[in-house]
Amino acid sequence: MTLSAASILAETAERRPDHPALVFGSERITYAELWHATRRYAAVLRDLGVRPGDRIALLLPNTPHFPKVYYGVLALGAVAVPVHGLLRAEEIVHVLADSEAKALVCAAPQLTEGAKAAEAAGVPLLTVMVEDDTDDTSDPNDPNDDAPPRLDSLAERAEPLDRLVPRAPDDLALVLYTSGTTGRPKGAMITQLNLVMNVSTTMRSPFDLGPDDVLLGCLPLFHTFGQTCGMSACFLAGGTLVLMSRFDGPGALDLMVTEGCTVFMGVPTMYLALLDAAVRDSRRPALDRAFSGGSALPVKVLEEFQEVYGCPIYEGYGLTETSPVVAYNQKAWPRRPGTVGRPIWGVEAEIAAADVEDRIELLGAGEVGEIVVRGHNVMAGYLNRPEATAAVLVDGWFRSGDLGVKDAEGHLTIVDRKKDMVLRGGYNVYPREVEDVLMRHPAVAQVAVIGVPDDKYGEEVCAVVRTRPGTAPDAALAADIVSWSRRRVAAHKYPRLVEFVEDFPLGPSGKVLKRELTTRLTDGH
Repeated sequence: MTLSAASILAETAERRPDHPALVFGSERITYAELWHATRRYAAVLRDLGVRPGDRIALLLPNTPHFPKVYYGVLALGAVAVPVHGLLRAEEIVHVLADSEAKALVCAAPQLTEGAKAAEAAGVPLLTVMVEDDTDDTSDPNDPNDDAPPRLDSLAERAEPLDRLVPRAPDDLALVLYTSGTTGRPKGAMITQLNLVMNVSTTMRSPFDLGPDDVLLGCLPLFHTFGQTCGMSACFLAGGTLVLMSRFDGPGALDLMVTEGCTVFMGVPTMYLALLDAAVRDSRRPALDRAFSGGSALPVKVLEEFQEVYGCPIYEGYGLTETSPVVAYNQKAWPRRPGTVGRPIWGVEAEIAAADVEDRIELLGAGEVGEIVVRGHNVMAGYLNRPEATAAVLVDGWFRSGDLGVKDAEGHLTIVDRKKDMVLRGGYNVYPREVEDVLMRHPAVAQVAVIGVPDDKYGEEVCAVVRTRPGTAPDAALAADIVSWSRRRVAAHKYPRLVEFVEDFPLGPSGKVLKRELTTRLTDGH
């Protein structure tokens, strides 16, 4: 049996050759053009020695080069290893060495770190987007030519690959590195079956993507949310992806209006930015639906966005290790704001005892425990990490490290990261719950609740707040937030401490990096 994730693009190019696949600035690229260019990229990579199963690292921004390289790698039967675009050279070296990458394809804007990393790791470098005054391209076979081969230039004169290299369903398609909130990032091994099933399942539900949809591609393509849920699901549906190289609220609102976007996918910080943009720009896009993931979306933000943009938000849940989608609010059932809906087709998500490590002990409805996942979406394991793999793949289930609860109807609510839970005086405090309450305070634009060391209680609850424009972040406001929340949550939960910040440290998926925040605040005291 064979299965290639490259067929996601290949077959749509056959069905809808003349339909726009990508919009990027003034460029309009049809499916036929995108697939033709992709096969040329694949041919160059093959001629440079890339073979099935080889791992090829991609350090690329949100431009048409990303899908051309990504699907070119997959068409050869090789394994794509997308690299987070903000990593420094030393961090990139870890990814290249750990994945045993055969090459790094790096865009010109990222060569400062990428070239250093490739040299340090001893990995061949290929470039795209390099501009110079000549039309000449480097010759990879010329020992006197020091310039790295320019993949995009070489592709312009290459004969396209004539057919996909067949793969088995359990062959690797991707190695996706986790954000590395604990220790060095680990490479989640995503198979052809994982990827194809997650794309085809989510395209139908929850995303309900069709050939007439226009999706704003503002999530970074190096991250699984933008890459799998955004780019690949859109391509499988035959819709149009409007690429945005760097997200900002006013720019996203303008692009959605001018390009007629029908679907938006984003992380909570993007929804906050779009609400800010809407204050200064009265235009509204013709959005039909929006999807949130990456981290918890406060119910208040969901309600405000729906009011301002006239468009329902469906919130969901996934992880790099689950290809990524686990559960979502879906059209088949009434939306439940504050929950992440029900598991997608073919996937089970249950609640297990969080403190039982060597086996999975399932809990009943209404009990808080660790979310465990089973189904076609669960990774093959962590690359080169048998012990880490054994710790999370237990009794056929994947242990997520997230705490959650399921109601009697099967709706899943994320309570918090197991590691983010605050233990105050022996009582568990789940930051997500307190954050949802604090977001309703009129002065609060964004909040993260963390635990800070405390001599008496072990940990004290601290609310880190970004205030709304025009609100003075002073001691009086801090006192007001404390007393306001005291009236609304249990005595052990309300924050005794309030700190103000202008911005939050964010991870690749838009999550607030709470450990970094905790370090920043505790070091400052």
